[in-house]
Amino acid sequence: MKVVAAMSGGVDSAVAAARAHEAGHEVTGIHLALSRNPKSYRSGARGCCTIEDANDARRAADVIGIPFYVWDLSERFHADVVEDFMDTYAAGQTPNPCLRCNEKIKFAAVLERALALGFDAVATGHYAQLRDGDGGLELHRAVDAGKDQSYVLGVLDEHQLRHSLFPLGDTPKPQVREEAAARGLLVADKPDSHDICFVADGDNAGWLEEKLAERYDDAPFLTPGPIVDEVTGETLGEHRGTYGYTIGQRKGLRLGRPAPDGRPRYVLDIEPVSNTVTVGPRERLAVTRIHGTSPRWCGAPLPTDSGPADVTVQLRAHGAEHRATCLVGAGGAEVTIDLIDPAHGIAPGQAAVIYDGTRVIGSATITRTERAAG
Repeated sequence: MKVVAAMSGGVDSAVAAARAHEAGHEVTGIHLALSRNPKSYRSGARGCCTIEDANDARRAADVIGIPFYVWDLSERFHADVVEDFMDTYAAGQTPNPCLRCNEKIKFAAVLERALALGFDAVATGHYAQLRDGDGGLELHRAVDAGKDQSYVLGVLDEHQLRHSLFPLGDTPKPQVREEAAARGLLVADKPDSHDICFVADGDNAGWLEEKLAERYDDAPFLTPGPIVDEVTGETLGEHRGTYGYTIGQRKGLRLGRPAPDGRPRYVLDIEPVSNTVTVGPRERLAVTRIHGTSPRWCGAPLPTDSGPADVTVQLRAHGAEHRATCLVGAGGAEVTIDLIDPAHGIAPGQAAVIYDGTRVIGSATITRTERAAG
């Protein structure tokens, strides 16, 4: 096959490209330029999207012995990932930009261009597995549970999976580093990227404050407002803007006065229109029902006419699985997930990724939650 290997400049994508090449595929390495000014995004080993990363990717391609190009997708990345990130926080929700990047950039924009140029597939360094199943190709968790990235791939549909390669899904991360060193790849010991690649210093609230002020004019959520105790209705403090908070947050609330019962308070609700942040005790974060929209299925969708299906659900990129039942609404546009064991701190805007064992069934964007009784 003719394969495009997306090379971020890190160890995982370099070894994935090398394995695809060694497997006999005709591989071309590409690095994604996601900012017209790379210095405006992360620098060093904290993230990606830097000139340093592009140079690391080029050197790895030279060692492997494959052609290498840089594809400029900065405009689409800004429109589909960065602006979505800003808009979601502005709406009082919590986005997942890595998941959105996979959906809109790596397995949409990149795949579209690759297929148009005559390539057959895109290979990446994601830790996940593709297997042949009774109903066709299936996406499964990686062997290395600590590195599994199937959650952020839960937005891929059957067409995208058919044109994807994940060469690292059967290998633990320490062995990938050992293999990189044995292959002479200089990125063998390069630290993993962390946080959000387009936030220059890791200060999400500070970045949002600057960018949202440019994007929105005199919006209420950019101004100070009350932090209200849900139990008593008292105002406990003042926030600098609702965009700087997420459901379940405890640190950084800067409450001017303690809660009447002296217990810690957590963010329970964010209302950008009234510019109010509501806080309360931790038990009020317990969620038993999740409503999601825009489901995307990794193969055959859950049926809409056979009642709730027994599944497990992952609600954060590095979170635990929760036993649940899932019901697809009429028309298939919405899903309702009932958690057998409550989950805490689940926010609209996050993704609920649905599993059957190790297999990814699909995902949905959380629109609202219902709390446990009591």
